[in-house]
Amino acid sequence: MDGIIVAFPNKENAANIRNLLVRGGMEVRGVCTTGAQTLNCMEMLDEGIVVCGYKLADMMYTELREYMPKEFEMLLIASPDKWSDGDIEGVVGLSMPIKVYDLMNTVEMMTRSMVQRRRKRRQEQKERSPGQQMLIKKAKELLMERNNMSEGEAHRYLQKCSMDSGTNLVETAEMVLSIMAE
Repeated sequence: MDGIIVAFPNKENAANIRNLLVRGGMEVRGVCTTGAQTLNCMEMLDEGIVVCGYKLADMMYTELREYMPKEFEMLLIASPDKWSDGDIEGVVGLSMPIKVYDLMNTVEMMTRSMVQRRRKRRQEQKERSPGQQMLIKKAKELLMERNNMSEGEAHRYLQKCSMDSGTNLVETAEMVLSIMAE
């Protein structure tokens, strides 16, 4: 699950930013006034964007960024002199006063970037090593030999067992090999 968390020391400012984002079709998961509250909100999400000010009630934005999981990005809204002192990875800055158009476009851009990274991670997870491919092939060959299955049937059987047991295909192939090799 992903979402946007708005964090400003002034609750009214945070609510105004949240309202702008919600009106723009964005899903805001939390409104916070402290860094601790923000970190607590992040624990309920897999990834997301934190829209915040330069200084929260209990910490600066740099401290908050250090504590944030790498799956989260930060949109800092502050005067340029507050955030121009150095580029921090995962922090995008918007200068005050903000324009609604700039806020919406920046959040949209950050959201698209997160979706692309998520797709890339999923694609990397799908690619199997040659050793894993060999393991699956051996399990299919064993099923084909012992149970008189075609390759397609053996593959579907492995997939079904994988889904039923809640394990990935490689682990299922390992289980089949260990059970049938006895």
